[in-house]
Amino acid sequence: MPSTPSRPRALFAMGRRHRDALFPGTAVQRLTRHVDIDPELVAEDFDRVPDLAAVEVLITSWGCPPLDDAVLARMPALKAVVHAAGSVKHHVTDACWDRGLLVSTAAAANAVPVAEYTVAAVLFANKRVLAIGDAYREHRAALDWSARFPGLGNYRRTIGVVGASLVGRRVLELLRPFDFDLLVADPHLDAGSARSLGARLVDLDELIALGDVVSLHAPALPETHHLMDARRLALLRDGTTLINTGRGSLIDHDALTAEAASGRIHAVIDVTDPEVLPAASPLYSLPNVLLTPHIAGSLGGELMRITESALDEIERYCGGQEFAHPVARAALAISA
Repeated sequence: MPSTPSRPRALFAMGRRHRDALFPGTAVQRLTRHVDIDPELVAEDFDRVPDLAAVEVLITSWGCPPLDDAVLARMPALKAVVHAAGSVKHHVTDACWDRGLLVSTAAAANAVPVAEYTVAAVLFANKRVLAIGDAYREHRAALDWSARFPGLGNYRRTIGVVGASLVGRRVLELLRPFDFDLLVADPHLDAGSARSLGARLVDLDELIALGDVVSLHAPALPETHHLMDARRLALLRDGTTLINTGRGSLIDHDALTAEAASGRIHAVIDVTDPEVLPAASPLYSLPNVLLTPHIAGSLGGELMRITESALDEIERYCGGQEFAHPVARAALAISA
């Protein structure tokens, strides 16, 4: 932690458009009360920043270049990385941990809108809002919606959450007031911890087979690649809704396309692999699939929650306090 009353030197390292969106004038004013920073200097490429020697704090976000050995060699004073976004895996390298840098993330702030989107998707899915809306638009008449959509409604539905991540935990927290049976599957969670989240811990295959809605919140790891493959997609009961606001690689999209094209299941997909899907993908036009362009995370005014989280961390650092949202090296092996 800084030991002198002077303000530490800081630098923005991110895409310029992200700097402009995350740090408007009012945020910069608050920031400059605590650090010495040139608000117009944004490192999108460290090679283009001539003098990095005095930088003590990096304020990073989407588009930050990797902090490898060569970059760190040019920043001998660097002590902390405050990330104004979620995952730090794209830029915090082993060299950062070997240096002993302090790392903070705004992942908890970014988890809030993702969880809100997910909860909205759960409630709309069980209420069959999109399908009924389409039918109403087509027929423009009062029909017997319960007869057309048997089982319609949210009462006593089973919701399966795959992954007790920051987002997964937030989803469970938001769903607790509803009359749901909440299930969770996570290899790093025990039954007691699941109960404290208001859920019952079950095996992944059991969760998939039981859920009226199955929502994915696992990290992108080698062992979670195509977690929802053809075999597991086949375990979904007819009428189940699969939601993915986690990582696109969690689903085998060819297998999902085949299942969704049959009309057997529904899907709400905000992240894909690749992103964007090819224009010819049937997922764009299938009536039982809602495909959105990675909008569950922080956008528009929601970015200010991330900004405030990062500014709070800067203030803690400059006040000699520990980060509220530190990142541990070991945790990266099982996180997004």
